[in-house]
Amino acid sequence: MTDDGFFREVNEELRSDKMRAFWARYSTLLIGGVVAIVIGTAAFAFYEYWTEKEASKSGDQFLAALNLVRDGKNDEALKTLDQLEKDGYGAYPVLARMRAAGVIAQKGDLAGAVAAFDKVSADTSVPQSIRDLAKLRAALILVDTGSYDDVASRVEALSSDGNPMRHSAREALGLAAWKAGRGADATKLFKQISDDQAAPANIRQFSDTMLDMLRSTGATPAAAAG
Repeated sequence: MTDDGFFREVNEELRSDKMRAFWARYSTLLIGGVVAIVIGTAAFAFYEYWTEKEASKSGDQFLAALNLVRDGKNDEALKTLDQLEKDGYGAYPVLARMRAAGVIAQKGDLAGAVAAFDKVSADTSVPQSIRDLAKLRAALILVDTGSYDDVASRVEALSSDGNPMRHSAREALGLAAWKAGRGADATKLFKQISDDQAAPANIRQFSDTMLDMLRSTGATPAAAAG
């Protein structure tokens, strides 16, 4: 045997001894780590399966409720949405609450719809964007059924520059101001929309129409009707 061969065998023996010593010392930890990885992987796979299954189930329920609304079965739709609010997964409970409020409005219970939207907007567990949308939906109902102050209390903060909902909020405020005989306020609000290049085309067009009417009628509901 050459010197190289002898030293190679010695080196392999040393490595083997070290491996045996290492295994004797750390085998429990290594096995535990492998088991933890296996359990963790299995748990993650099960969680993914469960979440996908629950989301699919909630999505089917929500679609069923929309179909009931389409078919004019509002009471049945509300029952489905109520159940989805209680048992739904992910964002579906909040979506169910918002759609239920809309169905209540469709049934003619405008005060009930406003109360339902207000309840969503006051719920701090709901994402802020949905809360703001609920405020806007309530305000749009109150344009016809409430006062200017009712509308302003919900969407005035949303009408500030930079708010993504400012165009619709200003539209609601402008209509409420026009209805209340506050022509100057209505003109200012519709002009803000008209001058905002980021405003959707249909909202700007409506604002331009309102501005033309306000200029030609004296900006009061009575004058407009006459």
